[in-house]
Amino acid sequence: MGFQRPKKREPVGEAGLFEYAVGTLARKMRTVRDLRRLMRNRAEEGEAGEAAMDAVVARLIDLKYLSDDRFAADYTRLRKENQKFGKRRVQQDLAQKGISKELVASTIATAYEDVDEVALARAYCEKKRMKQPSGADAQKETVRVMNRLMRAGFSSTAIFKLLRSWKVEVPVEEEFEDDLPQF
Repeated sequence: MGFQRPKKREPVGEAGLFEYAVGTLARKMRTVRDLRRLMRNRAEEGEAGEAAMDAVVARLIDLKYLSDDRFAADYTRLRKENQKFGKRRVQQDLAQKGISKELVASTIATAYEDVDEVALARAYCEKKRMKQPSGADAQKETVRVMNRLMRAGFSSTAIFKLLRSWKVEVPVEEEFEDDLPQF
């Protein structure tokens, strides 16, 4: 006996979509794109459903329940302060969540304008309990640390400065590119 497919829900109107959207926003911060994606499963098919979603999104924006600007600022602040991520990682995450390029660029610029990236990388290493590479496998551990820091969004310049402060033999720097990806 296989799994049963969930029954198709009856489409709801504008009032039902509004209640659903408010409940969804009460549980978790969302972007406009993310909320529209969730509402699409409950809305009517066609133009009537699109019009209802547009009206709900406009009403939520008017009530200040939904704001991509506020989402981007809060998300960036939380990822920087709590998870100690670098610019690049936060930039990619925001772009993936559907925030516009201009808003991502301005939010990242203001959030990371006075941040010492090497100190942030050091704090990330402490938070993740990453140890200074040593011993017989020091080169292998160094590469592992570098890859982990790159995935966390730190520039190669900051990574090399951190590794030099640990007095670790650093692979050739010319292999790594320091530009932020353009979306």
